[in-house]
Amino acid sequence: MTWQWIAEQDPRWDQDKAAALGDLPPTLFGLGHPEVGRPLGDAWWRVEDGDGAPVGYGRLDDTWGDAEILIIAAPGVRGTGVGVFVLENLEREAAARQLNYVYNVVPTRHPYGESVRSWLTSRGFSATEVGELRKKVASGAAPGGA
Repeated sequence: MTWQWIAEQDPRWDQDKAAALGDLPPTLFGLGHPEVGRPLGDAWWRVEDGDGAPVGYGRLDDTWGDAEILIIAAPGVRGTGVGVFVLENLEREAAARQLNYVYNVVPTRHPYGESVRSWLTSRGFSATEVGELRKKVASGAAPGGA
């Protein structure tokens, strides 16, 4: 499959992001109860398939040399590699910003929490005492995609 990694210049909440979350509420990821058109903080990227349809999103919130990341794969494409594509591109973006670590906090109430933690651990993330899953950012990587 061919996917495009597209930086959102003015990220806003929209129906495509809501659809990509599927049955997961935005509140689970600290997004509150966003209204369509509401500006979003942080840096966001969209993943589009060959037909231009959004199939995933990545968010990077960098603070003090580290970045919390959010990986979203739309329900219809989960298990196809979109999540890996998002993760790899977020890691490249973090490296380009010379960040030290990327991390994710999987909420205890996440319905797929155990599988998400396992997925991240299998990709080099390590658990910390404060509940984060962290991974050292490789240096020298450049962002890919569009």
